[in-house]
Amino acid sequence: MSATISAALAFGLIVLGAARFGYSAERNDSTKIVDLTYTFDDKTIYWPTEKGFEHQFEQYGQTPEHYFYSSAKYIAPEHGGTHTDAPIHFNERGITLDQVPLVDCIGPAAVIDFSARAANNPDATPTVDDIKAYEAANDPIPDGAIVVARSGWGKRWPDRKSYMGTDKPGDVVGLHFPGYSAEAVNFLLANRKVAAIAIDTASIDAGVAAEFPVHRIWLGANKPGFENVANADRLPAKGATIFCIPMKIGKGTGGPTRIFALLP
Repeated sequence: MSATISAALAFGLIVLGAARFGYSAERNDSTKIVDLTYTFDDKTIYWPTEKGFEHQFEQYGQTPEHYFYSSAKYIAPEHGGTHTDAPIHFNERGITLDQVPLVDCIGPAAVIDFSARAANNPDATPTVDDIKAYEAANDPIPDGAIVVARSGWGKRWPDRKSYMGTDKPGDVVGLHFPGYSAEAVNFLLANRKVAAIAIDTASIDAGVAAEFPVHRIWLGANKPGFENVANADRLPAKGATIFCIPMKIGKGTGGPTRIFALLP
């Protein structure tokens, strides 16, 4: 095969791949890009049993040769801030973070809003009826979609007590925030070809779900989950393409993730 034909074939594959997710090779309109990631810093919220994000400059300033140079190191748990749960987090035979296919990290966003109920109940979960109501209004959830459960919890970030239900180190009993229900994720697994689920709270399980049924079901199916999604209120119910790109940590059970969306 000639170099010209090879180049043409490669270009065609790129175009087809881009078309699948609804964007083109033209420069994107910045007003249609939504950042769905919280900054990692000393305010980042982690599980009560974890230490927080630590960042320290090792070099910062002018060198003897009179040019500026800086470098730093950071220490952080895998699970905190905007991040991915890899299947191995709750699935002994699950894939690790570096093995999560990128095709499962990019797709049409199906945003199921249950914020009105969550405003009155911090333990609220989206139900199967919510999924059916969403589809009645927006058409069936497309294959390869990333379902985003929108509780409205983002307005509480970074107030730890308001966001988590407790600000006491080690206190997992006091956790109160919305999450998915086992019934909802079982319905999605059985009836829809969803790539991943995401939520604008600290966990795909509600805070009171001490035995993590949603983690066990969803990650048990070898599918990733995305937590602490920022600015979910800026997403339309359908039409956006969401990108959830995790740090590629070998043997990782999860890790920091840059999530953003392209609006229609």
